[in-house]
Amino acid sequence: MKKILLLSDTHGYLDEKMLNYIKKADEVWHAGDIGTTAVTDEIKKHSFLRAVYGNIDGGVLRKEFKEQLFFEIEGVKVLIMHIGGYPKRYSQKALKAIKKHSPGLFITGHSHILKVMYDQQYHLLYMNPGAAGKHGFHQVRTMLRFVIDNGDIKNLEVIELGKR
Repeated sequence: MKKILLLSDTHGYLDEKMLNYIKKADEVWHAGDIGTTAVTDEIKKHSFLRAVYGNIDGGVLRKEFKEQLFFEIEGVKVLIMHIGGYPKRYSQKALKAIKKHSPGLFITGHSHILKVMYDQQYHLLYMNPGAAGKHGFHQVRTMLRFVIDNGDIKNLEVIELGKR
């Protein structure tokens, strides 16, 4: 069993509210637009980090993290990329990766819109945690928390961090 905290679009911002949840997670997954290495360095002090870079992330972050991340954890195949669209509106790059890897969980960021839905066509759960940072058009900062246990994704919670 793994307790996962999923966030995206921090744009260089990390605060105590976020850290309180980070400290309780077995793993933190960041779906891009990290902003600075200070964010990832701080997360790594408290939890295991898996991350992809986003469109605003510069050379240092692009050297440390990949554009796409595919792995298996607790019997669930996971694909993370920053820009991927969403069910029935995937980007070409996302669609190619989904067809190649057949993930059970597909995670994106970028839109700053929290969205969780099941994709019947590709038999996967889609998640976008919204935006945890203060930069962007979103009104409320959000993250997702869930458990992966023996092939099951359960106990999904939306975490609202307040106004941006």
